[in-house]
Amino acid sequence: MSSVSSILRDGFSRVTEELHAVLGDPHRLTPEHLVARLDPDANTIAWLAWHLTRVQDDHVSEVAGLEQQWTAGGWADRFDLPFEVADHGFGHSSAQVAQVRGFSAADLLGYHDAVSAATTGILSRLDEADLDRVVDDAWDPPVTLGVRLVSVLAEGLQHVGQIAYIAGVLERSGPAGSPQAE
Repeated sequence: MSSVSSILRDGFSRVTEELHAVLGDPHRLTPEHLVARLDPDANTIAWLAWHLTRVQDDHVSEVAGLEQQWTAGGWADRFDLPFEVADHGFGHSSAQVAQVRGFSAADLLGYHDAVSAATTGILSRLDEADLDRVVDDAWDPPVTLGVRLVSVLAEGLQHVGQIAYIAGVLERSGPAGSPQAE
């Protein structure tokens, strides 16, 4: 196991830890909080948690040549969203964001934990030389495995921070003040 692998696993584990910190307490957020919007076009907690997990699942499994947990673990069927199975939310409209609903924080965490476990397994096999492998030559310069992993990690951390912020606002506003639940 290389130190690069350890650092990446630590980074991805922080996304999981922070997501659990926000969504893991069943008394903290109501189902309405998961789909509440701070303004009419804002992303919801449910969409952000689903999206950050879908991106990690899609991107990390692709570079490892493995099937995504979304399909392999039956999560696509369980969530039953009205999108193509390969959809991970990039470019979603406000109306599409509103369609990510109908499941619990426990469901979001279950899917995320499955993806996190798969990611940890993939990362544990990496060494420093692997990071220079080109995984996407559609860009100039081509994207290496190292760049792809850091990009996914950065997006995950950004989105989990957004989730924590939204949860804090919603908790302070209380049930009567919950902004625009869909």
